[in-house]
Amino acid sequence: MAENTSGDTSGPTARASSRSLWGNRGFTVFLGAQTLSVVGDSFSAVALPLLVFHATGSVVQMGLVTGLAGAAAIVAGIFAGVLADRVNRRRLLIVCDAGRALLYALIPLAWVFAPQVWLIYVVVPLGAAIGMVFQVTYVAVVPALVDEGQIMAANSRLYGSYAVASVAGPALGGLVSAAFGPAAAIAIDAGSFAVSAVGLCFVRPRVRVTPAAPATVWRDFLVGARFLWRHPVLRALTVLLSFLTFVTYGLPDVLIYHLKHDLGQPDNVAGYVLAVATTGTVAAALLISPVRRTLGFGVAWIGSYALCGLALSFLGLAANVPMVAVLATAYLFSTGAAGIASMSLRQEVTPDHLLGRVTSAFWTVHSALGPLGAALLTWAAGRYSVAAVCLAAGIGCLAIALSATATPIRRPRPELPDPA
Repeated sequence: MAENTSGDTSGPTARASSRSLWGNRGFTVFLGAQTLSVVGDSFSAVALPLLVFHATGSVVQMGLVTGLAGAAAIVAGIFAGVLADRVNRRRLLIVCDAGRALLYALIPLAWVFAPQVWLIYVVVPLGAAIGMVFQVTYVAVVPALVDEGQIMAANSRLYGSYAVASVAGPALGGLVSAAFGPAAAIAIDAGSFAVSAVGLCFVRPRVRVTPAAPATVWRDFLVGARFLWRHPVLRALTVLLSFLTFVTYGLPDVLIYHLKHDLGQPDNVAGYVLAVATTGTVAAALLISPVRRTLGFGVAWIGSYALCGLALSFLGLAANVPMVAVLATAYLFSTGAAGIASMSLRQEVTPDHLLGRVTSAFWTVHSALGPLGAALLTWAAGRYSVAAVCLAAGIGCLAIALSATATPIRRPRPELPDPA
């Protein structure tokens, strides 16, 4: 399996790009398998909050499930990078997808007999933990599938394909939920994981040299954390994204609650809104690469979160479905553009043999406040109003974007050595 470790921090391989991404069979199969999986994930993104809302009628319970999932992902993040750097990455991806297929299949099987809300509190956190291992490994394996200089293009293509799949996914998920119940939509998600696992069997990343076994999981995790801390741009990104995660992690639940509770819309409308909103991610995937080349990393990342803050500030005030969809689209465009730029930079500056541990440390640290933020946002939405919560989150994003201008994030080419 895996990658060719060169130790060069400037790119995934020591050779120049010699083929197009579309001519790269391994990357194309990987892209197709993961795109199908994203379609299923889009079903669950609509169905899981609806399943909890139908069973409990509580936005706080929705936030609690989201918070538990986030906490489980954080715990998994401690050892996810160790696994990604120490074992066969392709096999690890296959095991993760197969495990999630079996796990999520338990929900529709249980609902055939009677709703079992407790099962959601078991399955969703476990699924999130496995998902964290998958995501860390996925980020680490992408550079092994493409040639030098193609990482940004590959990430944009992955994001774009995922976003296109997500346009249809939420709408179909909402329709399935309205017609057959949210449990049926989750069954489709389980099936998509199984298809993805089969597809990954045909992917062959470049062979890498696997490092010797670590002394301890915690010590290996700290290796990734130290790399983040010593890189000025990654350090600033990790700190600021911790606060951004805190103010935005619970927003999908708040958005669905706004549509269901405040605007009185049926299940399928939530799916339609999320489907429309994902066109923002499609646009981000198409535009972020030329924007970063032209304006630089700093302007692209800071500008994205400034726009995000503006969109969120007005989202809770939207009194009709079209306006909610427009503002949600702007929000996903902003977070998608910043996310592609951030992930590509991390892949460009991190040596291959550390990429799993650095990614794991990055996601674990910056996600640490997410569960608390989700619980607080959903509690505040139920206690006060969605408008107040979205305004506070928007102002928080704007403040963080402004503070980034005083950090090394503002550099146009942070993938190059600091000229100072």
